[in-house]
Amino acid sequence: MIVNEAVCEALFASSLQPSDDLTAESVAEAIGSTVRRLGSAGCTDFVAEQFGDHPQQASDRMRWIRRIAGDLCGCLYLPVAARSDAAAGGTGMVPVRAAA
Repeated sequence: MIVNEAVCEALFASSLQPSDDLTAESVAEAIGSTVRRLGSAGCTDFVAEQFGDHPQQASDRMRWIRRIAGDLCGCLYLPVAARSDAAAGGTGMVPVRAAA
């Protein structure tokens, strides 16, 4: 799975709403907390379940999520698991675009 899909699935499964004050930090926190809570496979399962149960609402939410991910992609940072600290500039984090 490519990172951008995983990011969108985690955001989709998160509690973020269009009425929330969306910042790069709040979106990154939503991604991290959702992945920690559900795991990558759990996020995928949640998305599939929602598309099966509520296809129109799920489609609307995914369009919104993809807009957020596109708008903030350069600002979001994800934890580095398999890459060295040197590849992440010593931060332990890597920009979403670079991780893809």
